[in-house]
Formats: sequence, C-alpha cells, structure tokens
Amino acid sequence: MAITSFNELLEVGAHFGHMRSKWNPAMAPYIFAEKNGIHIIDLNKTVVKIEESANALKQIARSGKKILFVATKKQAKEIVAEKVKAIGMPYVTERWPGGMLTNFATIRKTVRRMAQIDKMTKDGTFDNISKKERLNISRERAKLETQFGSIADLTRLPSAIFIVDVSKENIAVAEAKKLNIPSFGIVDTNSNPNSVDFAIPANDDASTSIAYILDIICKSVAEGLSERKQDKDAQEADEKEEIIEKEGATKYSSAKDNEEKAPAKKGARKRTTTPARK
Repeated sequence: MAITSFNELLEVGAHFGHMRSKWNPAMAPYIFAEKNGIHIIDLNKTVVKIEESANALKQIARSGKKILFVATKKQAKEIVAEKVKAIGMPYVTERWPGGMLTNFATIRKTVRRMAQIDKMTKDGTFDNISKKERLNISRERAKLETQFGSIADLTRLPSAIFIVDVSKENIAVAEAKKLNIPSFGIVDTNSNPNSVDFAIPANDDASTSIAYILDIICKSVAEGLSERKQDKDAQEADEKEEIIEKEGATKYSSAKDNEEKAPAKKGARKRTTTPARK
C-alpha cells in the first residue's frame, strides 16, 4: 500500500523548487518543468523516493538503532521537535555543533555535564555554594539543555541521519559521509542530491511540505519500533514456553528415575521348613 500520493504532495506544495538561477544541475533528473522562472519538481519521483526512504528508516528503527534528525532552519525547527520527540528519537534544531559526529566523545562529555548539574541539585550541593555560583550553574544548565537536551539519550553514534535542507546542513552531511553513516534528506532544486544516500526531491522551504514528509517518515519509524516490540514480546513468549517445556521434561525424567531406583515393597517372607529328623 502506498504511503503517499501525487495529489497529496501537490496540495502541500512539495513541487515548488527554487528559481532557475539558483538551481543545481545535479537535480536535473528530478525537475519536471520550468514555470515563470521557477523549477517544478517531478512529484512522481518524489513519491518513489519517499517510500524508499521510509522503508529503509523503518528497518533501521526495527533493528533498535537510533536515527538523528537535523533541521535548524526556522520553518522546520518546531515541526521536527514535535514529531521526532513523539517517537523518541534524537534531534538537533539549534545550531549544529561542529564535530557532533566526528568528535562524538567530546559531545558526550558536554551532555554528561548536564547530568552532573542535575545531581548537584538533588544531593544538596547547591545549598553549600554561593548564590552567584548557583546562578551561573543554572544558566549553564539552561544553555546546555537548549543545545544538547534533545540528544541526551544518544549514547553512541546514530545509525542514520535525516536532514531537512542538505545545503544548509552541509557540515552534518559531511560528518555523516566521513563516518559512513547512511544519510537521508529533503533536497530542493538548489541542492545536490548526490550529497546524501537517500535524497527526497521536494520543497524544503514550505512548512506544509516539510511537515507532510516528516509525518510520513516518523510514522514509518514508529511502525518499525512497534514491530520491534512485537518481535521482542514474541521472542520472550517463545523462550518462556521453551523453559516451561524443559522444566516439564526434567520433572518427568526425574520422576521416572526415582521410580526405577525405589526399592521393591516389602512382602511377607516365605516360611522355610526344615526337614524333620528321622
């Protein structure tokens, strides 16, 4: 069953590209026509690419791996934060911190600093420091939360990265490529579709277009997570059943052995008569 359609993409304005003067020649295969100096994206190809990306991300989620979503442009920040937070995946909507992927160990230290501050507030350390120090630490915590709060649960490198506007997030694209992390992205006519592994040709400026595509992607990821849970529950049920069967077989074998080893019931002794003396 198709997860999207030509008409739905048309309604959200996913077909509008950039002006011809700003186009990237690598996008030529995905451009349907030009109208009033603006390129029109071929939505038939967009449908195919969305389904390819959604299926691939679904499998990644089903395997239990993390997908990092990146969107720092104004019209995409709130959309990504709302939809991605609902499926429990990490995301970056503020400025991309250089070395987020290539220098991940340092980023993790910064994230652990938030945990340290939280611990200070709970164990009473805050009560033993001056008011000025408390204020400075609180400001530090708020700043860290803004920039790194959404990736606090990302304890290892993500297995995939999804980007809104690959041109704007070129540093994230380059880091993912350097580490061979599969990259997915919404690519407009001013961007290079070859910069990511899975390119979705669509309007990456209109909030309606971004929201529609993100909704499809997040639903696919949620399905993958749900199927993973079902697989895990089924596996646990099978293991439990196997344990019960083994215990039953062990009990039966033990009972049989005990029965064989048990001494015979004492019966009446046979009376032996000695022959009478002659």
